[in-house]
Amino acid sequence: MREIKRKTIKSFLPKRGADSNKGTFGRVLVVAGSNTMTGAAVLCAKSVLKAGAGLVVLALPQSRQAAAIAALPEVITFPLPETDGVIDLRALGVLDALLKAFNPCLAVIGPGLGASPAAVPFMKQCHLPLVADADALNRLSASGLDSVFPREQITVLTPHPGEMARLLKTDIARDKKTREQQVRTLKEKTGAVCLLKGKNTLLCAGDEVWQNPTGGSALAKAGSGDVLCGLLAGFWAQLGLAEGFNFASAQKAAACAVYLHGLSGDLAAGDLTDYCVMAGELLDYLPDAINQVLK
Repeated sequence: MREIKRKTIKSFLPKRGADSNKGTFGRVLVVAGSNTMTGAAVLCAKSVLKAGAGLVVLALPQSRQAAAIAALPEVITFPLPETDGVIDLRALGVLDALLKAFNPCLAVIGPGLGASPAAVPFMKQCHLPLVADADALNRLSASGLDSVFPREQITVLTPHPGEMARLLKTDIARDKKTREQQVRTLKEKTGAVCLLKGKNTLLCAGDEVWQNPTGGSALAKAGSGDVLCGLLAGFWAQLGLAEGFNFASAQKAAACAVYLHGLSGDLAAGDLTDYCVMAGELLDYLPDAINQVLK
């Protein structure tokens, strides 16, 4: 198993040319949120922008649009049909039109989505590189991996231990060896780039498994995974446009995200203690984390 190094992340980080514009750094569609978890959608979309992507379209239940606009004016919001506060199947046609209108380079689905029946069908119909997180993974575990995979486009899956166990229909991993086996198995079954979150988050994109050295108990708060998902998508939007949306760029983006997410948590804990860090505060420490890597 290979440990992710600071110098590796320095070489992976997207380059920011002076002669550029928001189109240079990618458009990302985020499908997220529900009546009880609008914050997850906002945290994810904000993190995409903080990672450097040029434009974010946040598609969420129509009743949540006003709250999202108030919380995050920097993103374009798009209302989706809903039933009882959860995106419903009518959204699939709307999302297809949205993909054509905004021409994003990749999509994210899952943060705060709830039990949306549109999650798995969207993953099947989406023609873009895709990051699937949180409730999208829970819906996928209910329908089975073969309901979506294999996909033509590259996918990144970001389960925590409970989600991983549900996806693989097995027990939660309690030790390092089992964690490594599980992330390898998910990669083999799906062909996706796979994370297994937790202490020393694991990343598997090929034959090799990488282990992340940053992060601690400060990250053990609701919303932390939504921030990680957004960072990954934001870095991948830039790397994908520069290098192509392939396994290499997805692996680089995932490595950057988990390392800098963890380092942001470490820096935040240094000021606020492990007890007091909230997920939204991680982004306040992201600039310092990036500056440490770039030194």
